[in-house]
Amino acid sequence: MKIQLTRRMVLAGVVALTAVPAFGQDAWPTAPVRVFVGFPAGSSPDTLARIVTDQLAQRLGQPVVIENRPGAGGVIGVQQMLVSAGDGHTFGTTINGPLTTSQRMMDSTGFDVEADILPVTLIATSPLVLAVSADSDIDDLESFIAAAGAGDEAIAYGSVGQGSGAHLTAELFATEAGVSMLHVPFTSYAEVTTSILGGEIDAGFMAPSAALPFVEAGTMRMLGMTSTEPFAQAPDVPLIAGNAGLPEDFRAELWNAFIAPSGTDAAIIERLNGEIAEILADPAVQAQLLAIGWQAAPGSPDELRQRIVEDTAMWGAVIDRVQAQ
Repeated sequence: MKIQLTRRMVLAGVVALTAVPAFGQDAWPTAPVRVFVGFPAGSSPDTLARIVTDQLAQRLGQPVVIENRPGAGGVIGVQQMLVSAGDGHTFGTTINGPLTTSQRMMDSTGFDVEADILPVTLIATSPLVLAVSADSDIDDLESFIAAAGAGDEAIAYGSVGQGSGAHLTAELFATEAGVSMLHVPFTSYAEVTTSILGGEIDAGFMAPSAALPFVEAGTMRMLGMTSTEPFAQAPDVPLIAGNAGLPEDFRAELWNAFIAPSGTDAAIIERLNGEIAEILADPAVQAQLLAIGWQAAPGSPDELRQRIVEDTAMWGAVIDRVQAQ
């Protein structure tokens, strides 16, 4: 499952970070702020970043410029943030992959999360839903687990690719439920959905926003949500956590975070954390995020650091099991 980056894509050698000069919280920022995003313009992570940074620019009194550096599941964006660091005005937003699973799935990301990156705040989370065709005899988690436990990989599920969040979530679910399922990788949720509705596969873990139009049309059914709390975009979908014998703490979420290069002054981290928390408290901003499938979830730098540690360990164990198969 390891991914080999090209020589040009990987930072040459160890990333050399220049110590960032200290800035007083009142004086900073003294120049435009750059925020690297590891996904193309118009993508969900890019749109999320722009919702936050548009508000941030107003609060900071300086332009906040998004610089898209797509590639390697977001890793290139983090790399470019580190290469460009040194002036106290360079940051990044990233999904969880580059800070957690990529560290185990790639031969090298070119950076060390603990040594090279400072957490600023979690921005938002997005769960997945377990979905089946409305024509399926499976109508809840209990019957799904019973079918999956019938042996010989009786349940075939689709994901958006080997090593994707959907794939790893399904493998985590299978381990916790004590079942075995057949993985069928696709390249998009649209293909997963088409195959579920066409009866080629039985189920898929997907973004709620991908499943909702088909649920509303009466052609798809959502059996469970992978967050630990109800998701506002689909509040009536039961949680997998604590249901059908699954652990109370079952959680498998995509998340997006604001990060800084190591060496960034603590006063800047504190300022950014506070400003972003206030931005995310705005109901209008929350509605904008929810419209693209994200739920605002701000927190302290320490909480984000702990989330990185926990998710790295959890997904690392799942990756080890998948690679051993």
